Amino acid sequence: MDLGLTGKRALVTGGSRGIGLAVGRALAAEGAQVALLARDGDAVRSAAAALQDETGSRVIGVVADTGDDAAVRAAVAEVTEAFGGIDIAVNAAARPASSGPSMSAIETTDDRVREELEVKLLGYLRVARAVAPQMVDRGWGRIINVSGLNARRSGSVAGSVRNVAVAALTKNLADELGPLGVNVTVVHPGLTRTERTPGMVAARAEADGTSETEAETALSADVSIGRLVDAAEVADVVAFLASPRSVAINGDAVAAGGGQLGPIFY
Repeated sequence: MDLGLTGKRALVTGGSRGIGLAVGRALAAEGAQVALLARDGDAVRSAAAALQDETGSRVIGVVADTGDDAAVRAAVAEVTEAFGGIDIAVNAAARPASSGPSMSAIETTDDRVREELEVKLLGYLRVARAVAPQMVDRGWGRIINVSGLNARRSGSVAGSVRNVAVAALTKNLADELGPLGVNVTVVHPGLTRTERTPGMVAARAEADGTSETEAETALSADVSIGRLVDAAEVADVVAFLASPRSVAINGDAVAAGGGQLGPIFY
């Protein structure tokens, strides 16, 4: 299937590593021009240069912190000038779900929840506010928010709240922008294989006194395909949602965690 992404112009936040980098790679491989955005200038410029060499598409690195509205607007202006516009925005700049100390519900502090909402919910909103006007002016655009399956399970108040909030943000944006040609969707990955995974597996194995193979099996115990999904496989889902082919999907959450054993979602 031709996704129709050749010549499209994409901005991917959190683009120097993990799912964001994998999304940038998938879009560039489909012929899109891609701007990777991240706080670490050296990392994002290095990632952009590597992707450009790998895919042959134009890829640039942009430095900005999505926690700063002025920085987001400046970055969007920079990408718009470089590419002549932005057709696709993918929000993937967020702290990993496993970062920070583990807290029970009654131990969760106000600051922990504020931090998660500032980085993920408000960061995503800032990007959407900055890119939506030009998409509306052209009558076409895609905004994809990378959230997470913690929206569907308990175990972390901050993790659940931030991901549910992103889904709510997505639906509100979708209903407002959909009639104007801009589709907005949210993707819920589960625990996903990235460059951080080997260290996580090693730590789990040491804590449990097991082998790394056993530790990884334990981490994927509730995944119905029987293994962790790779970041590139999540990126394939995002690439479809970023394409003109995805027009039938708007405002909805798309799970991309390999399937969760047990619960039925409908």
